[in-house]
Amino acid sequence: MRGRRLPGVAALLTAGAVVLSGCGTQAPQRAQASPVFTKAVAAASPAAAGAQSGPAAATVTAPRKTLKLGAKGKAVTWMQKRLTELGYRPGKSDGQYGGTTLAAVWAFQKVNGIKPASTIAERTWAALESPKSPKVLVKNGEPTRAEVNLTKQIMVMYVGGEPKLITHVSSGSGIPYCETTTWQGKEQRFCGSATTPTGNYQTTWRKSGWHKSYLGQLYNPIFFNGGIAFHGALSVPLYPASHGCVRMPMNVAVELPGMLGKGVPVHVRGKFKRP
Repeated sequence: MRGRRLPGVAALLTAGAVVLSGCGTQAPQRAQASPVFTKAVAAASPAAAGAQSGPAAATVTAPRKTLKLGAKGKAVTWMQKRLTELGYRPGKSDGQYGGTTLAAVWAFQKVNGIKPASTIAERTWAALESPKSPKVLVKNGEPTRAEVNLTKQIMVMYVGGEPKLITHVSSGSGIPYCETTTWQGKEQRFCGSATTPTGNYQTTWRKSGWHKSYLGQLYNPIFFNGGIAFHGALSVPLYPASHGCVRMPMNVAVELPGMLGKGVPVHVRGKFKRP
């Protein structure tokens, strides 16, 4: 959910308003047991790093057929399988170029220095043949960690020191907001700056399924900085649009809890520059 712009910071000090940071509500007393990362999970995850280097990468030949959103066929299936091999999450390799695959395409294009677009043309095919690895934000970081690149609007999940999941995200819009909603049985007004702070954090509480917050619905939220969480959303645009949380595609939010346990380091770096 994106808040409306206010005239200035002074507007955040509205009488009776609750000034907050983040987009969710933590409730540790209702915490569920965190998934334990096992070797089985690691084995099930795509080996992104291995797919991006070595002799095998040099033999990859892309279809080189221009694809637009809504396209179907073998070229789409090839692209979906290749993205999955590289650690992205395009959904099922069903030969249908829809919204889930588009989000993975955006992530891939951003990592490879290509302006995100829905059309798959020469530059994207060439990158799929010889892809770049995501930029490491924290050198010598823990082998299992999450890195959020606010500049590129991507998140990389490392497991065993290798990038196992790379996804497009949408972070805090940076637009101050004040919203009135019914919360805990009474009408309340919430205000904030809609920022996703940079820094080093750790995952804490989580919730399976939809979680109702005072600022909207969060799917499978995993909190890592107060009221700020990773969570699935039905809208994950190419620009920062949240109240402070890190939105991600729904299919990624389904998978992430099995990879990202409790107490795992989360590093947030960068700053998004609007065109």
